[in-house]
Amino acid sequence: MAQECTNYEANLEECNCSYSGCPRKGNCCECIQYHLGRKELPACTFPDDVEKTYDRSFEKFIEVHS
Repeated sequence: MAQECTNYEANLEECNCSYSGCPRKGNCCECIQYHLGRKELPACTFPDDVEKTYDRSFEKFIEVHS
């Protein structure tokens, strides 16, 4: 059962996820669990221009941050 995020409003202000239908936007705990379960990283680990490609792979993260 999901718990209400006490930092939701602050997280939402900082969240750079560009997927408009994302039900996890602003709820970092659920977002991280979701993406790690898919062997991905969340949007906040990528610059905005890269995030918009929706390539959330570890390989893309290494490419961007190398």
